[in-house]
Amino acid sequence: MKKVIVISTSLRRGSNSDMLADKFVEGAKSTGNEVEKISLVGKEIQFCKGCFGCQKLGKCVIKDDVNDIMAKVLEADVVCWATPIYYYEMSGQMKTLIDRMNAMYSQDYKFRDVYLLTTAAEEEEETPKRAEIGLTGWIDCYPKSRLAGTLFCGGVNEAREIMGNPKLQEAFELGEKV
Repeated sequence: MKKVIVISTSLRRGSNSDMLADKFVEGAKSTGNEVEKISLVGKEIQFCKGCFGCQKLGKCVIKDDVNDIMAKVLEADVVCWATPIYYYEMSGQMKTLIDRMNAMYSQDYKFRDVYLLTTAAEEEEETPKRAEIGLTGWIDCYPKSRLAGTLFCGGVNEAREIMGNPKLQEAFELGEKV
């Protein structure tokens, strides 16, 4: 059994990327894993100030929701990020959270496998590539970890357009592989 954290970064409840995250959760649970989904809806996540206080303290000096999220990520065996693609990049709130997790850099971490689930209005295969590159920049700071899988669902604009899309089943199956 693995401890899995799924971070849904869309700020719209029931968004397409959030539904992919739910299917991943369902798949991971179906194989006996302990799974927690963290939605960024309603979370306070301020921008990094670049003060490097976190490197001395092992946590961020800013008092918001990031330290609690970070503590869960440090203890997880698997981390799955779900994001809508905006202008061919991960959501701003995902990037802000990644930047704020700088305090993890000097700490021991358990995660080995990282997954990325993305949705976008565009359908071209290269649409999520910048988001993947951004996430692998974070992963590269944790040499015991790797990008274990990605899933892109293009051609979805409105919330719930993903219903009935085969990518929902693929997200479930990706979760089963954890």
